[in-house]
Amino acid sequence: MTAKTKLEIALLLPKVLDARDACIQRLSDLLKGKEGIETAHLVEHAAQGRDEICIHYDPQRLSLGAVRDLARRAGAQLDQRYGHLLLSAETMYAQQALTAEARARQLPGVLDAAISPSGALRIEFDRHATDDQAILAGLRTLGLRIIEPQAKAAPAESHAAVARPHLGQHDHKQEHEHRRFFGERTELIFALICGGLLLGGWLLSTFASFSPWVPIGIFLAAYFFGGFFTLLEAIKSIRVGRFEIDFLMLVAAIGAATLGEWAEGALLLFLFSLGHALEHYAMGRAKRAIEALAELAPQIALVRRDNKTEEVAVQQLRLADVVVIKPNERIPADGFVILGEGSVNQAPITGESVPVEKRPVEDIPQAAANPDRLESQHRVFAGTINGSGSLEIQVTKLSGDSTLARVVKMVKEAETQKSPTQRFTDNFERYFVPAVLGTVTLLLFAWVVIDEPFSMSFYRAMAVLVAASPCALAISTPSAVLSGVARAARGGVLVKGGAPLENLGRLSSIAFDKTGTLTEGKPRLTDVVCSAGVTENELLQVAVAVESLSDHPLAAAVVLGGKARLRSDPVLAAQDVQSITGRGVKATVDGQQIYIGKERLFAEVEGTPLPEFLRAADDQLKASGRTTMIVRRGDSYLGVLGLMDTPREAARQVIRRLHTLGIKRMIMLSGDNQQVASAVATAVGIDEAQGDLMPDAKVAAIKKLNLAGGVAMVGDGVNDAPAMANATVGIAMGAAGSDVALETADVALMSDDLNHLPFAVGLSRQTSRIIRQNLWLSLGMVAFLVPATILGLRLGPAVLLHEGSTLLVVLNALRLLAYQDSSAPAP
Repeated sequence: MTAKTKLEIALLLPKVLDARDACIQRLSDLLKGKEGIETAHLVEHAAQGRDEICIHYDPQRLSLGAVRDLARRAGAQLDQRYGHLLLSAETMYAQQALTAEARARQLPGVLDAAISPSGALRIEFDRHATDDQAILAGLRTLGLRIIEPQAKAAPAESHAAVARPHLGQHDHKQEHEHRRFFGERTELIFALICGGLLLGGWLLSTFASFSPWVPIGIFLAAYFFGGFFTLLEAIKSIRVGRFEIDFLMLVAAIGAATLGEWAEGALLLFLFSLGHALEHYAMGRAKRAIEALAELAPQIALVRRDNKTEEVAVQQLRLADVVVIKPNERIPADGFVILGEGSVNQAPITGESVPVEKRPVEDIPQAAANPDRLESQHRVFAGTINGSGSLEIQVTKLSGDSTLARVVKMVKEAETQKSPTQRFTDNFERYFVPAVLGTVTLLLFAWVVIDEPFSMSFYRAMAVLVAASPCALAISTPSAVLSGVARAARGGVLVKGGAPLENLGRLSSIAFDKTGTLTEGKPRLTDVVCSAGVTENELLQVAVAVESLSDHPLAAAVVLGGKARLRSDPVLAAQDVQSITGRGVKATVDGQQIYIGKERLFAEVEGTPLPEFLRAADDQLKASGRTTMIVRRGDSYLGVLGLMDTPREAARQVIRRLHTLGIKRMIMLSGDNQQVASAVATAVGIDEAQGDLMPDAKVAAIKKLNLAGGVAMVGDGVNDAPAMANATVGIAMGAAGSDVALETADVALMSDDLNHLPFAVGLSRQTSRIIRQNLWLSLGMVAFLVPATILGLRLGPAVLLHEGSTLLVVLNALRLLAYQDSSAPAP
């Protein structure tokens, strides 16, 4: 006999943030080696949106408590053994990032490394072989200037405290060295100096009668400035056994000089270094767009403590602190309003274009106990902007745990995740560059086969070397992905890497959860059908009196909707309210017995049977997707109430916009009965609805849709977690302030506004288009230039076309930073 239990990864391995982390497999292997445990495996995004490990064990040999204890000890063992760092460095170009990544993996104790051209670094290391300070020092020896270490990655607070001052001193020194010439613009200025010297040397050699050594000396100086950074990177790549594009460019430039073509060699280095400098600029723009998120939260907060206010650093805020926010100030922490009313601009976090009205909570202790369940009108987030009213909020999350901090951290992690296309291009280059070197070597001996001097064969080989170098290919995908992720974050959409960004852009099917996604998530009184001789006021007076004493969600909807419809205040009072499980409720009002419930309730209780006209009205309401409640007073039936979880106002328009963007198939998956599901689907414009689905049935439906070409699943990130995990792309709505939703989905819509979905889909589609354009341009240019140079195209035109294509793909990718949703209705 085998029993199973599931434990959250976050509890066992709190520093592991990615379900693909090797530590999860290590945990599984460790547990499988324990006596009484048969197997252990990862269950992604299951059980309320948390990644879990499922442990199969023999209950005759191990108790459930013993299994959990073994798992906790194994997690602690791994946590002590393996460390994770998430760091930020200066921007670099794509090939430099690949070389740095390869060299970082060779550092002692490093198990895995991922480095993005935007400077995001993710390192996994063995604590038995190294520590975080040694890794930081090793990364600096690779030429990486670490800008912002993440304190939480340290093995303990004491280590982090020790690391930070040391890092600051070291960075200051390295920054001084980095800025020894012209600061961060050094590479660009060197490239421009190279260009100026190239122009001067060409003018002297063409129009003046100086000694030939004068222009050669100027060209040599151009070589120095144009090849300085290229040589540094070539040396780094060769040291780790990689022959990158930098090396190919240097060989080609030296070859041109050997043949006396100094101007063409200098032109090659000038355009190559200029292209790299502009690539740095492009990566810097994407990085700054992301870093702007981190700068949204103020550094100082005005706190009310002991009946007086004082200014403290945001990092010193404590849970339950009361923060005073003046008009037009940025909110420093996540929390809920306890005093004051006004509107808050939440666009920096959620992307909402309209300020959200805020008001105080009614019960502060209850709100503090369950802050994640509060309505949006009570909650505020760090980095949002207060309107014209003063507010006082109670802090619910520390600065490092705020929604803003989590978003910034997840975006940095997303930068290190490579998309499928990027992995393809990386693998392509790994084989392509040696093939180019082999081809060039063969072309060097063309003079043996055809009747031409060696100098001509050598020149042709150098031209092919330049033509075949995949510079544009290397930057085509990462530049587009980084720009897309940055633009999404600025628009209130968190995309966790290039893979979901690309996948969402290619899908033609989207599945929706119903409750809380396409609908408001709250039942509302929609229909009141009265019996003959009974007024609506009379019916609602009785219903409100009884349901106001019930804690059922439908009862709250009847009370709220009934009071809104009543033409006078409800004056009746109910007594002796009793719930009839699964049927309804009974009570006494003015000495008369009241029954409110489903149709079958009245087949079971004594009294007058349900009239046919009322049964017909009840059936008609249920056929239109309503949940019904029949009301009887004594032996008289007062009428029937219809309730429905009403569609969101934006739902129909959003579905229409998604059709415009190219989504051909949209399906609604719901646990409600088929009639309700079909009614909502018809109301919002979805053609296909599947009702009566249990969670495992939703997963089965998603798997079937995946086999048909892939599907995105849109839900709230909690109840729909298993279905979202099995979809090609999981999309969570209303992720702001919800740790579960943030961790569950591949794409998180920070706002609870469905209008952000077309923006996310449109941006993903535009990113996919730009990636395809860049790939065709870069590969097409190589395909054209290689035969052209073999057939006689000179080095100068080849360099212009080659470097021009690199600049084009970078500029094309930067267009994503200015993306606007064309499907959105005009304001």
